[in-house]
Amino acid sequence: MNNEINSLFLKLKDETLYKVSASGNDFIVLLNFEGKFTPEEGTALAKRLCRDKFSVSADGFILIERPLHPQAHVAWKFFNRDGSIAEMCGNGARAVARLLYHLELVPNPFYLETLAGLIFCQVKGERVKVALGKPRDLKLNLALKSDYDMYLVHFVNTGVPHVVLFWEDIDTAPVEKIGPLIRYHESFKPAGTNVNFLQPLEEDGKTYLKIRTYERGVEAETLACGTGACASAFISVELGLVNYPVSVLTRSGELLIIDWDEEKEILYLEGQASLIFKFNIYQDALK
Repeated sequence: MNNEINSLFLKLKDETLYKVSASGNDFIVLLNFEGKFTPEEGTALAKRLCRDKFSVSADGFILIERPLHPQAHVAWKFFNRDGSIAEMCGNGARAVARLLYHLELVPNPFYLETLAGLIFCQVKGERVKVALGKPRDLKLNLALKSDYDMYLVHFVNTGVPHVVLFWEDIDTAPVEKIGPLIRYHESFKPAGTNVNFLQPLEEDGKTYLKIRTYERGVEAETLACGTGACASAFISVELGLVNYPVSVLTRSGELLIIDWDEEKEILYLEGQASLIFKFNIYQDALK
């Protein structure tokens, strides 16, 4: 273990890392254009640097790399805080887009290569818009049985898998209790799923969605989830509850706007993205 920490630190000690945030989701970003860090080292760094209290703390860790796709400007490897690799993260893409444009590493707009495909990114000052692609595997009105209860849920993949569960009073929803039951439910094995608790509300004659999300890989409720907001908006439109563009109020209090391109059949996610700080680490951050 000490040898692993020493090896990681020697490679990392002179590197500049970045902390970015989007709607309450925070991420650590490391530029890896020369391929200095392997995916296995990315997993190890995610597990260590994302820890609360003992290290930097974040919802995810991101390596920015050279793309393979000819249309992409950059690529990433996205690691959840538990070290697992995720195909996509909507808020992560928005935060990274703002950082890369700020560092003058990409044009505006640009394409980000992910495991979920090419992601269109457009920076609009402090707001960023990304295209998440075509939702797939839509399943409405699934009855899930657990040891405690029966739940009527809906499922769609918006780059990563998401369950949507409507709740009468979302502020009192037992997210940390029911979230893991659905996240690990046999219906979604082996990959598992993210779980979104949703309540449609009305203000000034317009319906908006209030959301809370239990995130796979974080294994806890987070302040926001971009792909979860997109999944929730898409399913709510399919059920006739709202129309595009859809406003989604996150746990952080920030509003995400979800829109639909009918011709291309893709979802757009737009919201605030923030540059927090850049930093170097001490070895203790890896212990």
